[in-house]
Amino acid sequence: MADQKIFAGPRIRRIRSAKGLTQTAMAEGLGISPSYLNLIERNQRPLTVQLILKLASVYKVDPHELQGEARGSVAALKEVFSDPLLVGELPGDQELIELAEAAPNASAAVIKLFRAYREQAERLSDLNELLAREGKATALSGARLPIDEVHEIFERRPNHFAALEEEAEAFTSVLDPGDDLLGALKAWLKREYGVVVKVLPVATMPNWRRRYDRHSQRLFLSERLSPFDQLREVAMEACLIRMTVAVASEIQALKLTTDEARRLARFELGRYAAHALMMPYQSFHAAATRARYDIDVLRSRFGVSFEQAANRLTTLQRPGTPGVPFFMLEVDNAGNRFRKAGSQGFPQSRFGGGCPKLPVHAAFAQPGQIFVEAVEMPDGAEFLCVARTLEGPQGSFSERPRRTALLLGCDIGFRDEIVYGAALPGPAAAAAGKAGQGANPATPIGPACRLCERIGCLARAEPPVTRPLGLDEMVTGLSAFDFQ
Repeated sequence: MADQKIFAGPRIRRIRSAKGLTQTAMAEGLGISPSYLNLIERNQRPLTVQLILKLASVYKVDPHELQGEARGSVAALKEVFSDPLLVGELPGDQELIELAEAAPNASAAVIKLFRAYREQAERLSDLNELLAREGKATALSGARLPIDEVHEIFERRPNHFAALEEEAEAFTSVLDPGDDLLGALKAWLKREYGVVVKVLPVATMPNWRRRYDRHSQRLFLSERLSPFDQLREVAMEACLIRMTVAVASEIQALKLTTDEARRLARFELGRYAAHALMMPYQSFHAAATRARYDIDVLRSRFGVSFEQAANRLTTLQRPGTPGVPFFMLEVDNAGNRFRKAGSQGFPQSRFGGGCPKLPVHAAFAQPGQIFVEAVEMPDGAEFLCVARTLEGPQGSFSERPRRTALLLGCDIGFRDEIVYGAALPGPAAAAAGKAGQGANPATPIGPACRLCERIGCLARAEPPVTRPLGLDEMVTGLSAFDFQ
């Protein structure tokens, strides 16, 4: 304590007020002047060791009460003021510290109100989703971060941009890449813009995947990236340079509300264009049809990663030559869902994607293995799901690798057109399984626990918002959240 100055004016004032003392009376008990105590209470003087000991002996104050009391409140207040509704309201952390120190009870009340607001916002979102599933549009909305706005727009619309597909085909004809797209892109960047591509070691570029230095006209890539990801980064840079007008037109059509959202959308469209360049529509569609959408065959044929080939499958919706309408979901091992897309938009109302029983979560137990499973929604709709883990950028020995899992799905009616359909039991076997004769029927899932009314689900993590809890002291169900 002697090495650290302790400013605890508001806490001293609360102790004095709780004991019903005036500044003069408390100063007399501590053996200091009233004016000095006034300076302490206004945080203009720190507490000395002698004063802390005196407070402990005279007023039975625990010395620990005078240190670090507001740390938890400050962290919680940071969470409150990072909400899109309040972001930018405070200039820095010091005001939060002063608020937590001077008015801890008021701070606690603000935190409680924020948590209640967030809970109600989640419930309104659930209600909005329920009404949307019934075909009843609502105007429920709340403050959103730019990334949330971008994700919502991209998830709702088909993952197909015809203008970017045409631009990619025209770019391919200019490049004439043959079997070396990366070499062709490097040569084009050097010839047209004087840009040189260079791979840098982790120690030189520890925090970036890619960095374009406009002054030296060099595009730096991290050696953490796989050859597939390095190719995509170069392709993104080239596409964003060549397709500036087309990308800007698509961004304008999305009608985003902030500059940050438009910047994020530009990144997403750049990645889309890169995939279209790496896997040209006509040749990729023909190969996918012949290979019955075998992702491993496609990744080898086009020299791309599993994730890139799976992502490209969700874009095959050109009029006249459409593919199977796949949708895609990517999660991390904590269950965070941060990428959703679909050939016809992500089927949020029909599929949800928030059920813990989906095979995408089981994939983390056996990295690199492909899981194929049929799943059935409460309304009887069935989907074929393919799940596999993805490895992120490679780190050093001391770093934990980033691992996510990707789920590719489609309506069960397309099972005969897809190689993975052979891994499912046939219709007769599925019917036998439903009759309890031992086959593997579709796994019963729901859109998300808060929207699912399946009774006796062992995986349930939350009660449904549509049903009251069944609080019966005489009966305990299989789920931790029994409901009526």
